[in-house]
Amino acid sequence: MNQGFTIPKFQLPGFVARLGHKLPQWPHAVALTTALNAAVKMKLLPEDSLAAFDGKTFLVQVLDTGGQAAFTYRGGFFRPLWNPVGAPDLAFRANLSAFLQVASRQEDPDTLFFNRELSIEGDTELGLIVKNMLDAIELPQLPKFPLSLPFGQR
Repeated sequence: MNQGFTIPKFQLPGFVARLGHKLPQWPHAVALTTALNAAVKMKLLPEDSLAAFDGKTFLVQVLDTGGQAAFTYRGGFFRPLWNPVGAPDLAFRANLSAFLQVASRQEDPDTLFFNRELSIEGDTELGLIVKNMLDAIELPQLPKFPLSLPFGQR
């Protein structure tokens, strides 16, 4: 899928998650909803699919960092949930490396799901809409940068 830098499978040490659970979680939700709203504004996300999200709640948990982002989609915007109550309509759980592999298109969510590296729980139809939306996104090509700069090379 991805022809650039390969993200290896990894799991952060357990103390990272133990520490991460103790930190405030709202920054994760604010960052994720800001990015999702930018994608909406750039028309990267199909409007017809977004209509199915209205009033739904979502949770993204990064297991090995202890971080999570709870949010909803309402009134045409993704909005952070400060104090989520009850089970979300759709939840995604995985280690950081799995989410990075999906984001970079190195792996597709189906492969990670069937390899038990990504957990998807909740409304099956909503999950299918999200998966199809991810598959349909055409990311702009970013310039390729060298992984190391040639400082001090002669």
